[in-house]
Amino acid sequence: MSAPSSTINALQQKIWTGSLPLEIRLAASDCRTYDESDAYLIQTPRLSYLAFLLPRLHAFFAASLINPDVSAHEAWLDFEGVPLKWHYPLGLLYDLYSGVEPVHLPAPRRRTEDVGSSNIAQAGNTGIEPQPWRLTIHYSDFPGDQLIQLDGEGRAMQDSFINAVKEADFIRNGTARAVMSLSKQDSDQLWKSVQSHNLDLFNSVNTKLLHPPGTELRHVPLKLYLPTTSTTDPSATDSIPEETKAAGHIRVVQSLVPVQLASKQPQTLGTALNSVLPTIFPSRRNPLLAQPVLHGAAVPMGANLADLGRAAGYLDGFLHVAVVMLG
Repeated sequence: MSAPSSTINALQQKIWTGSLPLEIRLAASDCRTYDESDAYLIQTPRLSYLAFLLPRLHAFFAASLINPDVSAHEAWLDFEGVPLKWHYPLGLLYDLYSGVEPVHLPAPRRRTEDVGSSNIAQAGNTGIEPQPWRLTIHYSDFPGDQLIQLDGEGRAMQDSFINAVKEADFIRNGTARAVMSLSKQDSDQLWKSVQSHNLDLFNSVNTKLLHPPGTELRHVPLKLYLPTTSTTDPSATDSIPEETKAAGHIRVVQSLVPVQLASKQPQTLGTALNSVLPTIFPSRRNPLLAQPVLHGAAVPMGANLADLGRAAGYLDGFLHVAVVMLG
């Protein structure tokens, strides 16, 4: 049984209010003074993107730059030497790299296949105040082999986002007809809602993508992000299509995950993880070797996957789940 609309809406509201404090410093190699420049402090929505901060960061650090003529879009940010990808949402980057322990939610009391409102409602109750995430901004030595090059008009970011929306739409329905049929006004409003972090504006367009007339939901857009090392890949024994191995040793894996099991029971997060990564998630009910983290919370394995997709998906329509190894 799916969660009621009121629960879905409440969880989405909670996720949209989630934010992270950032402390951003200018790289010493780009700073014209011997002493460090002042840090830029900001509270930013988890669902947003670091690229949106570049104009204000450039204005703040301009007086300290060795090259004052460098453009805002030429900057890039890193965390402890790892370049941060522009097209990854801020909350996902934080879950992958910050090392902060995710919020641990109580396990659902019902059986794994019982995916009522109690399970999904827990996922948004993060309720912690994290310390500022300390990042470094650079204006030289751009790592072009690891990051996409941005442009002054923001087209690269917009194109990357829209392509992800199209991919999610195709996975959900077996066709990208819903997103391709959006009017120019709808497409512009969708991107504007992402830039301005406007939930009402976002839902006015996203509802058309989640519930296109005459189309039945087939799969849930899901990406799993696994930590790897140079010597050990925890998913090496799983035969799964691999998107990329990127800086920071993160492996991204995908697989078509249907809404229902062969038994016609609803797909849960646990059954999906057991199907896609059986060596890491040998149990459908309990996180024995690793735990799935979404929006900073260790999500219950019994959560209805379709409900999570509706309420807890990122702005591009995907469930971006970080896999945190235990022990």
